[in-house]
Amino acid sequence: MSEAFMGGYVRGLALAARDAQVAIAAADAETRRGLLVAMADQLLAGEGAILAANADDLAKAAGNGASKATLDRLALDPERVRGMAGALREVAAQTDPLGEVTRSDTRPNGLVIERQRIPLGLVAMIYEARPNVTAEAAALCLKAGNAVLLRGGSEAAASNAAIAACLHAALRETGLPEAAVSLVADTAREHVLELLQLSDLIDLAIPRGGESLIRFVAEHARVPVIKHYKGVCHLYVDRAADIELALGLLVDGKTSRPGVCNALETLLVHRDIAASFLPRALELLASHGVEVRGDDATLGFDPSLAPASEADYAAEFLDLVIAVKVVDDLAAAMAHIARFGSDHTEVIATTDDAAAAAFVRGTRSSAVMVNASSRFNDGGQLGLGAEIGISTTRLHAYGPMGAEALTIERFVVRGEGQVRHPPRA
Repeated sequence: MSEAFMGGYVRGLALAARDAQVAIAAADAETRRGLLVAMADQLLAGEGAILAANADDLAKAAGNGASKATLDRLALDPERVRGMAGALREVAAQTDPLGEVTRSDTRPNGLVIERQRIPLGLVAMIYEARPNVTAEAAALCLKAGNAVLLRGGSEAAASNAAIAACLHAALRETGLPEAAVSLVADTAREHVLELLQLSDLIDLAIPRGGESLIRFVAEHARVPVIKHYKGVCHLYVDRAADIELALGLLVDGKTSRPGVCNALETLLVHRDIAASFLPRALELLASHGVEVRGDDATLGFDPSLAPASEADYAAEFLDLVIAVKVVDDLAAAMAHIARFGSDHTEVIATTDDAAAAAFVRGTRSSAVMVNASSRFNDGGQLGLGAEIGISTTRLHAYGPMGAEALTIERFVVRGEGQVRHPPRA
């Protein structure tokens, strides 16, 4: 009996993907670039089938009582399909990371010590509700010479299968093994458990979804895990803020797409600017249908608001809800973020360069924005083309993960016969 049939369903997929990864890593840069372009073309050619499958997923999710935020993450339209294809083309056009020598030094004995980028190997992606992840994770993994094992959520099963079919068509067209992009089509929970035990096959697991999914993966994994944790993102309006600029950051960060992880969840306002800023901010938030939950100082400007609890300050609402707090100074703002933040994205609005520098030094999140919207913490917006996730785990990658973050560096030592212990005369 073959090794593929000695384990479970997921083990068989992982074995095939591991074998396929050898071919992906051996392919030259131009072949992998062409593969990603072919994948983009196949997505556009398969748009009708993708949207039909997505309509089925949306109908089922709505019937099961899915939230507005979930439906927004799940939904595809022609513009989003074109966006997926565009992201793949952008990744394809990037400099190839494989074989890059990031450092080269010559030792006193003449040895040349290099650090060189190589693939991670087999990456497992475990995600919910976002069918675009199927295409973008596959593209990033393949660009970096990896294979990928995709386990999407049941709510997007039809969409993920339709997208994977397009990716497989491109692999066939390019003459590379389809198993390099393997979809765990059966979304039963036991298959996630099986996947997380495959320490002999899987080099890295990346969970991307709700807090319960992240915790489940972290608690059960025997493979390395990089967590894409929740986004409790803050905007701190400093005493020296430009009020119009700060209002723009607030509206964009909270209302442009509230169901995503880089949306604002908490507004912190320096006490010295609160009287000038907060009445206008509260009025603006109300005009956009945002529910505000505030501390006593905030309620002083509008007693009709709901009081904020500690749970509100720790919450990722993923909805038109925001927690607001007036703080005494920059230090108090950073202390609040240290207590309630999730290491995702923090924003300061200020014209004071010293305050901005202190905020950057004093917050440890994966991205810190100075006078720019939290919504820019996104791989595509930061020049990565796409992202496989936003790491909030301090390992080899932190923040949005593009193709380069799916490689590791090894040592290559070049010599001319040097030995460590020359024979004695």
